[in-house]
Amino acid sequence: MGKRINLEEEKELTALGKALSSEIRLRILGLLQDGPLCINEIAEILQIPSSSAALHVRVLEEAELIRTELKPGIRGAMKLCIRQETTLMLDLQKKNDRQREEVISMPVGNYVDYKITPTCGMVNEEEYIDGEDEPRCFYDPRRTTAKLVWFSSGYLEYRFPNAGLQKHTLKALDFSAELCSETADYNLDCPSDITLWINGMEAGTWTCPSDFGGRRGKLNPDWWEDKNTQYGNLKTWHIDEKGTYLDGRLVNKQNLHNYALAEGPYISVRIGIKEDAVHVGGVNIFGSSFGDYPQDLVMRLKF
Repeated sequence: MGKRINLEEEKELTALGKALSSEIRLRILGLLQDGPLCINEIAEILQIPSSSAALHVRVLEEAELIRTELKPGIRGAMKLCIRQETTLMLDLQKKNDRQREEVISMPVGNYVDYKITPTCGMVNEEEYIDGEDEPRCFYDPRRTTAKLVWFSSGYLEYRFPNAGLQKHTLKALDFSAELCSETADYNLDCPSDITLWINGMEAGTWTCPSDFGGRRGKLNPDWWEDKNTQYGNLKTWHIDEKGTYLDGRLVNKQNLHNYALAEGPYISVRIGIKEDAVHVGGVNIFGSSFGDYPQDLVMRLKF
């Protein structure tokens, strides 16, 4: 999810502001995106003195945007500069002014149960995980590294911790995920009724119009082919004392009490297709390295 800085963290905010206030330091961050560099290499590329490059590196290091390591060189040790943060979240509210909340990010491959049919498969940032279109492969231990999971029918089940509910009174629960339909390659005319279940109760169904493609997902790695599914829509379910909402629209009157969120050892979340769905068009579940949104499955418990 990246690093979050709050308004009360004055020292960190000041260091960050200083680090980002220089055009040269921004260029250094851009250079390190392609991999680590030594200070002399940075100086040579930017055509500045090595002493100046070292000062800029120190400012970036103090802001925790990069880290440095010493590695052996021909004339002694050289300082290697490595990019540290890729995502920063700036919260300009004081902690006491915010509603208390717990944010739980669940990797899309960290499911605990499944019942699916082909087409199906999983990939992480580097490769396909086991074979395609073979449900047995979903038991592969490497599934926990998955960043995109897809299947034609059935469901995946995830289990979220509910320890915080034993200490605080829950006011609302939000659950968000990037989703789309599933077919071979992609198909812009492929409706699918994608359902979310929480603790075994239906929390709402979204009819997705497409297995989206035709343009690359913003986060997709270079090796992911253009003919494949590319991105989804970010959908948010919200539950409070009044009922259950999908993208702000009331979908049923089941409220927080009805879901019994604190009573069991965990909160069960299933994503899938109902057996009697009108549109059985499968589902793609996107993680933080595929699609358009840099997140996995996110649950927010608001107290």
